[in-house]
Amino acid sequence: MTSPDSSPPESVTLDPERQQQARQYARLTRRLMLVDMVLGAAYIIMWLATGLHLRTGEWVASVAPGPWLATALYALVFGLPYMAIDLPLSTYTGFVLPHRYGQSTQTLRSWLVDTIKGAALSGVFGLILLEIMYALLRAAPALWWLYTAGVILLFSVILSTLSPVLIAPLFYKFTPLDDDDLTARLTHLAEQAGTAVRGVYRFDMSTRTRSANAAVMGLGATRRIVLGDTLLAEFTPDEIETVLAHELGHHVHRDMPAGIAINTILTLASLFAAHLGLNVMTGWFGLSSTADPAGLPVFLAVTGVVGLLVMPLGNAYSRWREREADRYALQATRKPDAFASAMTRLANQNLADADPESWVVWLLNSPPPIRDRVGMANAYHATYPS
Repeated sequence: MTSPDSSPPESVTLDPERQQQARQYARLTRRLMLVDMVLGAAYIIMWLATGLHLRTGEWVASVAPGPWLATALYALVFGLPYMAIDLPLSTYTGFVLPHRYGQSTQTLRSWLVDTIKGAALSGVFGLILLEIMYALLRAAPALWWLYTAGVILLFSVILSTLSPVLIAPLFYKFTPLDDDDLTARLTHLAEQAGTAVRGVYRFDMSTRTRSANAAVMGLGATRRIVLGDTLLAEFTPDEIETVLAHELGHHVHRDMPAGIAINTILTLASLFAAHLGLNVMTGWFGLSSTADPAGLPVFLAVTGVVGLLVMPLGNAYSRWREREADRYALQATRKPDAFASAMTRLANQNLADADPESWVVWLLNSPPPIRDRVGMANAYHATYPS
């Protein structure tokens, strides 16, 4: 054992110029997020303050032959104009800004195709959930919020299972990893973690970004290890092993089912708040009942406020689980130097602010700061040197 003040050899250091850019990028991203929130709130307020929600509801009721079509039509009339209004901001945030800071490699055509795919998927899944929610509002007005939370839980499990084989391939090309040695090392690491995986894959992350990432995707028969080609190109095998060990730590600690359970509880609280809000505000905004599709802006307003209030709690929980996964990675690999250099390299490559302000961490960040993660590796190295 070495003395507590010993430290691992520095194989990778933070790039000062990249860190300056990362801080600027983070500040701009936060400001744009705030603008987006204000824009969304203003849009909802405009609908409610002008009575547009009622006029639209009356028109929908006059042309739709039944409640299912009325719900879908109202959602389209409400949602499509907002998408058009928000398009310049989302284009700047998702395409222009990443290119300005050298993170995106996408062409405009590729970004538009991905955006359309994402909007279509969100629209389909969102409309299905909305139709189910309003059907439950009509059938069980007292307990619809409880049943809807159960439906969302079921959706979460299904989507987590199908994502690697049906959803992710819509955006990336996945191929079996052609490095036999690295495949064997990562598969052995998964076996040590008691996590059965159905193969190790690489995907063409470089077609969209210069950032690097790895993940353990799926549930049961669809669970697999996926590595971005940007990670494979820039990171050493030891660094890749520690990054993957962190992901496996989430599975060892059952973070996926725990995360689904926590999200379900938060969703339940949000839906119950919406239940109370709709009951109180039905008369305020001239709705015929809580199941009136014209109440959609009210529902979104209440759940949006609840989401903002619980966001720091959700992020605090996520940071705790991330720290535990880091600890597992260090214990499983016994390679603190590689872990520290991997985290540092991620900060450089992903343009991540390694030392954000405390209020940013508390309010907005779900992973711990890179400074803390490297500090944990250095402390581990001092106790168990490589």
